[in-house]
Amino acid sequence: MTEATPDILTEGARDSLLKRGLKARYAREGRFKLYGLLAIGVAMSFLLLLLGRIIEQGHTAFYANQITVPVYMDPARIDRAYPQGTNFQQMVAQQSLARMGVTDDERGTKTTAYRALLSSELKFRAAAMIRENPALIGQTVTVTAPVSDEADLYYKGEVTRETPADQRKVSDQQMAWLDGLKRDGAVSTTFNTLLFTNGDSTEPELAGVLGAVVGSALMLLVTAALAIPLGVGAAVYLEEFSKKGRITDLIEVNINNLAAVPSIVYGLLGVALFINWAHLPRSSPLVGGLVLALMALPTIIIATRSALKAVPPSIREAALAMGASRTQTVFHHVLPLAMPGVLTGTIISMAHALGETAPLLLIGMVSFVPGIPHSVTAPTGALPSLVYIWENASERAFHERTAAAILVLLAFMIVMNAAAILLRRRFERRW
Repeated sequence: MTEATPDILTEGARDSLLKRGLKARYAREGRFKLYGLLAIGVAMSFLLLLLGRIIEQGHTAFYANQITVPVYMDPARIDRAYPQGTNFQQMVAQQSLARMGVTDDERGTKTTAYRALLSSELKFRAAAMIRENPALIGQTVTVTAPVSDEADLYYKGEVTRETPADQRKVSDQQMAWLDGLKRDGAVSTTFNTLLFTNGDSTEPELAGVLGAVVGSALMLLVTAALAIPLGVGAAVYLEEFSKKGRITDLIEVNINNLAAVPSIVYGLLGVALFINWAHLPRSSPLVGGLVLALMALPTIIIATRSALKAVPPSIREAALAMGASRTQTVFHHVLPLAMPGVLTGTIISMAHALGETAPLLLIGMVSFVPGIPHSVTAPTGALPSLVYIWENASERAFHERTAAAILVLLAFMIVMNAAAILLRRRFERRW
């Protein structure tokens, strides 16, 4: 027989080997932490780059330039019964050119060019002044209104004299007039309240996000009212009451598959089911909410089931041992303890629904809707579809408003998520 090999390592050698092993392990842990910090740093860099670019492009939409001009309310040109039919822009242009001593030609070329610097809002504000006080006819009054979108871009530095003539709509003569108005103090820069108080408009200087914000809010109310009760109820039944078998397994597989279905498929389903078959109003928050509720249901069901599974079995056993029924155990003990997880799934699904665009385009929310919706059946737009419409608009001024609408959408999402997180913390329990 062979004798066992004696341990030839001395105590000092064993200590040295142990120290080298510990050093290598600590080095691996240090590298892992470094990789994690690098990953977080790269993600934060991309996030800051994205937000910085959006803010850089959209911050100019939050302030606007407006003009204050004296207007002689010519009795010969103003219809007392219908003042809004008066061409106040033409009147202001002609009077302004006359004060500057500019003579126009027979075709009114210079008058037309000057009119292009004034927003149509001037007409509505001047007409409102006449309706409220007809005695102003025959007097010279001061009217304040936004400048046109191209004039606003010039004052913001987006259009300059160095810009090639084929890439701008403001001529050198119009720029000279704008410089004169600024020099005379007729133009002032103020916070753009119209961005938050107006609906969509074909004129960029008058376009606002209020209609889209209200439409998104109504749509999410419909989504939450349908998806949350149905999703939580389905998850509770599947996890706590249903018998395990082939049918249950088939339902679970289909729910998991529905969570991965592209959103545009839900849009096609909404068109076929809710619009063509049920004849619900097109481009309404009701249809949009129904489509988004179908999208949100799988996420809510999966998250709720995971939250129910995370509740310790001892909670159920203790409740049943004290004489509680199965229903009482679930709804009085298990579900309240799972509520933070349920709210987490709700937050994820609602945030996902708020940012969806493809299904909304298919159900008609891409159409131009200038008003503010007052019910879930009224036609409206939504913030994602408004971003899509403005980004594809030909007017350059809409591009800065696109970035501003994205910032409003992000703020909407942050407020909604913050409210849900506060509710989740209120229901949170530790065991």
